[in-house]
Amino acid sequence: MKTKSYILIVFSILISTLCLFIGPEFINPFSISGLDKEILLSIRVPRLLTSLLIGSALGVAGAILQGVLRNPLADPYILGISSGSALFAVFAMTLGSGLTLLSFFSLPFLAFLGAMTTGVIVGLLSFKEGRVVPERLLLAGIGLGFLFSSALILILSLATELNLRRAMLWLFGDLSLADYTYLPVGVLIVTTALLITILKTKALNALALGDDIAFSLGFSPSRERLILFTAASLMTAAAVSLGGIIGFIGLLIPHIVRFSAGSDARILIPLSAITGAAVLCVADTIARTVLSPTELPSGIITALIGAPYFLYLLRKKRMLWE
Repeated sequence: MKTKSYILIVFSILISTLCLFIGPEFINPFSISGLDKEILLSIRVPRLLTSLLIGSALGVAGAILQGVLRNPLADPYILGISSGSALFAVFAMTLGSGLTLLSFFSLPFLAFLGAMTTGVIVGLLSFKEGRVVPERLLLAGIGLGFLFSSALILILSLATELNLRRAMLWLFGDLSLADYTYLPVGVLIVTTALLITILKTKALNALALGDDIAFSLGFSPSRERLILFTAASLMTAAAVSLGGIIGFIGLLIPHIVRFSAGSDARILIPLSAITGAAVLCVADTIARTVLSPTELPSGIITALIGAPYFLYLLRKKRMLWE
């Protein structure tokens, strides 16, 4: 592993730890009062853990999809999973409060259900002659994304002002309501999908070289692509259900890691998880601090930071116009 990789790991761990003590009020880690302890355990720790989980899930999902689709612009939301999740969640928030059936389910559960339903539909549409076709996978996701986004706009246009504000905050990635309630389930889903991905890193390396090379190396491209797509869908569904739609993590993080550690999936996947977690922690810390006591959605911060930095990386590597 390159020296840059170790530096990236150490820096990510340090910055994530520091984010725990930074906020509207700085907490001195060497002199913690009873009130500080309550703030840490009740508010900041669950929020930090949620952002770590979401960031790592999106970072890894982005790395998977960029390799599986052989598309450097692929991210976890390109397959329409976030749109399906948003449709279910926003419907429950705005128009579904009067429906008895929806009252039995929590918002994260409905968001996860919407994401996985979309993932299953995209997976089914991607099959042709018994195999998963990357182009069909991509186009099915884009098509469903447009369809669900249109339905989402229709629902928002019918929502009340209060429900509209709540829905908009969630759509831009709001971690202000993070607590311990759904963390165990989220950790289980993301950890399982991450372990599957780590076991399939050799297959991911082979798929990135093309189906013919992957087949010559003894892999079944269709089967491996389906497994990796399922893992990415699970991680994206868990991330969206816990914190809403947070953009640019899945697109940006794999490129940052590649520039510092190379494209080997055996290194790319774990480093994407660590770096993605740290970047979202920083973004969330900025979101809850910069305009205190008003909190911004974390997704806005990731976009404001991610877009210029991504263009800088492209320009630095002379890839912008290639």
